[in-house]
Amino acid sequence: MSTPKPKFCQGCRKPFTVSGYRSHLKQTRKPACIAAFEGDYFGVYSGDDFEDFDEALTDSLDSGETEDERRERERERLEEEDDDERGASDLEAETGWEPPPRAGPPADSQHAGHGPNTDNDTVEQGVHEGAAPRRLHAHDHLHTRTFPIQFPSMLAGAPIDRPRERSAYETYQKYIDEANVNPYAPFTSRLDWEVARWAKMRGPGSTAVSELLQIEGLASLLGLSYKDSRELNNIIDDHLSSSRPRFVRREVVVAGQAYEIFYRDVLACIQALYGDPEFAGLLVFAPEKHYSNADHTMRVYFDLHTGKWWWETQKEIEKRLPGATIVPVMISSDKTQLTVFGSKTAYPVYMTIGNLPKDIRRKPSRRGQILLAYLPASRLEHITNGAARRRTLANLYHACMGHVLAPLKAAGTDGIELTSGDGATRRSHPIFAMHIGDYPEQLLVACCSNGTCPKCCVMRNDVGQDTDPNRPLRDLQEVLDALDTLDDGPVVFSRACREAGIKPIAAPFWKDLPYVDIFTSITPDILHQLYQGMVKHLLSWLKSSYGPEELDARCRRLPPNHQVRLFLRGVTSLQKVTGKEHGDICRILLGLIIGLPLIGGISPSRLVRAVRALLDFLYLAQYPAHTSETLALMEDALRRFHDNKAIFVQLGVREHFRLPKLHSLDHYITSIKLFGTTDNYDTQYTERLHIDFAKDAYRATNRKDEFPQMTVWLERREKILRHEAYVNWRLRRSPCQDVMEPQLAALVVRPIPHTVMSSPRAAGEAPHALATAWTPIRLTKWPSVKALSFNAAAERYGARYLRDALARFIVQYRNPMFSFAEIEQESLDIDFPFRQFSVFHKLKFLLNDAQDFSIMEDVHDVAHARPQRVDKHGRIVPGRFDTVLLNDGTGGLTGLQGYHVAQLRLVFKLPPAASTELFPDVIAPGYLAYVERFTPFTPPSRDHGLYKVSRQRDSAGARLATVVEVRSIRRSCHLFPITGAVIPREWTSSTVLDTCESFWLNSFSDLHMYMIAL
Repeated sequence: MSTPKPKFCQGCRKPFTVSGYRSHLKQTRKPACIAAFEGDYFGVYSGDDFEDFDEALTDSLDSGETEDERRERERERLEEEDDDERGASDLEAETGWEPPPRAGPPADSQHAGHGPNTDNDTVEQGVHEGAAPRRLHAHDHLHTRTFPIQFPSMLAGAPIDRPRERSAYETYQKYIDEANVNPYAPFTSRLDWEVARWAKMRGPGSTAVSELLQIEGLASLLGLSYKDSRELNNIIDDHLSSSRPRFVRREVVVAGQAYEIFYRDVLACIQALYGDPEFAGLLVFAPEKHYSNADHTMRVYFDLHTGKWWWETQKEIEKRLPGATIVPVMISSDKTQLTVFGSKTAYPVYMTIGNLPKDIRRKPSRRGQILLAYLPASRLEHITNGAARRRTLANLYHACMGHVLAPLKAAGTDGIELTSGDGATRRSHPIFAMHIGDYPEQLLVACCSNGTCPKCCVMRNDVGQDTDPNRPLRDLQEVLDALDTLDDGPVVFSRACREAGIKPIAAPFWKDLPYVDIFTSITPDILHQLYQGMVKHLLSWLKSSYGPEELDARCRRLPPNHQVRLFLRGVTSLQKVTGKEHGDICRILLGLIIGLPLIGGISPSRLVRAVRALLDFLYLAQYPAHTSETLALMEDALRRFHDNKAIFVQLGVREHFRLPKLHSLDHYITSIKLFGTTDNYDTQYTERLHIDFAKDAYRATNRKDEFPQMTVWLERREKILRHEAYVNWRLRRSPCQDVMEPQLAALVVRPIPHTVMSSPRAAGEAPHALATAWTPIRLTKWPSVKALSFNAAAERYGARYLRDALARFIVQYRNPMFSFAEIEQESLDIDFPFRQFSVFHKLKFLLNDAQDFSIMEDVHDVAHARPQRVDKHGRIVPGRFDTVLLNDGTGGLTGLQGYHVAQLRLVFKLPPAASTELFPDVIAPGYLAYVERFTPFTPPSRDHGLYKVSRQRDSAGARLATVVEVRSIRRSCHLFPITGAVIPREWTSSTVLDTCESFWLNSFSDLHMYMIAL
């Protein structure tokens, strides 16, 4: 090894080592040394300094860098450290101990998952033959603008003809500061307000805040108008107001016992949401029917107002009182644990209104939900008889809810005047529309017994045995007639209720509410019925069917992907699995069982079909928009599961399928038609409210008589949030106070009007059109590697044929009409006027609405292309080269036609001078990617419906690699390695993409991929 050359300081003429020279430049005060310093922080570079490559250093900031750029650079550095931490941790987990493979069937049975079916039954062959075209056709209707039909009466949802009322902000401004000078009043300054907001929203407990503010001189130095938490609370209590009503405490007597309930006026809560200025212009006041075609034959469902319930209810009210505006009241209730240890619980009830768009209702930060009440959470342990205790608990629940919702009876019948945030007043009818809760809560609300369905009269022994989405619901009138026999004595009342299929509850809270059918109002629950219900059951069945060893071994050897969580210790031994974890498992579940034989030589085809069918139903149920055709796909998926579920009985895993959660899937389609898609009423959105409205509130108390303290804490928090919204409104109205948003420090790759032809082109093939689907892609502002040579690209990144691939790309880009042979010949004459180029290790995608309705939330995706390295702790971080979907120029919004799978090896950018020289007559390409291609997709498997790809190689067996524009990459994709009965133990998660030859495309990595991989 040669001795490194010393560095000489031109100022003092002294020699230094490289590190010593850096320290000298840091510490020197000599003018000659400072004047002699040139270049960047490390001096002047020569070409030899970049012979290999040089990582981008975060501390080499030039003097012109802004504060925003420094923050962006720091953010990118932290992201890189997080990636290193995950990569190093995953590598350590890969090398952990695992049990040896269990003795399995002979090798000739290892293709049962996708080979010939050996079942001697009548289950249909080729379940997925023709399924892809049907799905693609069904999704076509989700990529067109809808054709709405307004409600026939022009008076429905129309405002009352009267002068506009003051907005809530204008009223609040008069209450806060009539002088209209200080937007932060009653706080004296912006700093005074922001410290108060921090103390109540993000700060520690009241004691810690008081101790902080009592540091001598701190409050006066900051110019604060309060010196401790008590003074701050007084300002909030006396000078701030909330549009939301205060809690009141009442006692409800049931069975001779009094119970405390803390609740709010439900009508005032409705007015608070309805009249919030933040929602002005967003509220919906009348129902609509939406269709995907002009002849109105294909119905579309998404938000609540597009469902049948609102339309039919509007018709009923218009018959009696024309000009009504319906306010659908949505109630959710669920007990929650307040402490990690112990049995302290709360029973919150939340409320929102269906006039708000669903994307506001499901985001806690938009404040579209209100805590309506804390119900008694007592277990009634003083009642020793179990049946009597359960009966008393049910009566207590309905008595409390009846008291809270009693004002809806008159208001829903006759209407009340409500003023929206824009000042318009309407005669509004608040109608109880739906209840959101898990299965025990649904039974409690519907007064039904455990093991039965809270919506229909299916016999207990028939629950889950078959599917019938058209099964009629319970007869509401029969139930109401039974409840009316209460005065005829307990024996008659109990018998009538039993015959009607309900429990003998004296006064269900919904009994006298207008326009309410409680059996219609019970909504699907994806979190508990699917993720924590059927998926949980399915994992247990698969573990019993296949054994845990091979399932976990396959789980440890899946390649990484941004959308996929790696369970490198397996999934069969997980304890207390959350709904989110079950969702993560669903993304990889099908890949764990494909090709895995069953014990005894039984063909696994029916089992694989059953798993695929349940996953199809799960993903279809989460669509943000549905048409009549996609609902038919849901029905077909459920039918396929029931057709194939008998395999679990044959394997001895199940004796029956009397599972209420399985039966509940029959009612999803009806509920979607009535109330819109499931993201209008899924409990996973309301469960998140427990953190803000119960758990955090409890932590702010002294744990003694906690509910009065919790309600006060919540009221103060709501006042702070209301004042924050008001301050922002004031600042928006004051041009001098406007604060411009900093520009994004990331580069956005967008398509440019240049058509790139792929080669070779088959004879007679039509020229490729411009891609109809593209994805906004962001790269870091600074390259991960500032200068990388061709040799280093081959050694570190595996880009062995970069020179040849880049030459072909340049020729093809400059001459898009060249044939393959012409491209090959011309590329031999390409010379590169550069030696190094900048490299980026990460592409960030913003996956837009796959349904093109602008109602699906954007999905963030990332593809990595980075070599092995060592993190700051000295641990090895394995290289990661993700696979992506590559658009050849003809790929559309949905479907895989026009797409190929490729492994991303290198993302780079040519030097500007070289780009100008190489592309003199055309717009130079932007960011480029060196990728290794896979073969075109095979037809989907008949059992599991996935597409197969393999490494694409040339005649010599070398991987086929090309250079493409980064803009042609649609998104990342995840692959399942194809293996036999026993996956090779030498494969690991970080090496399987290089060691395995063939893969299945994972269409379940996320909902966006499921919608496009048709």
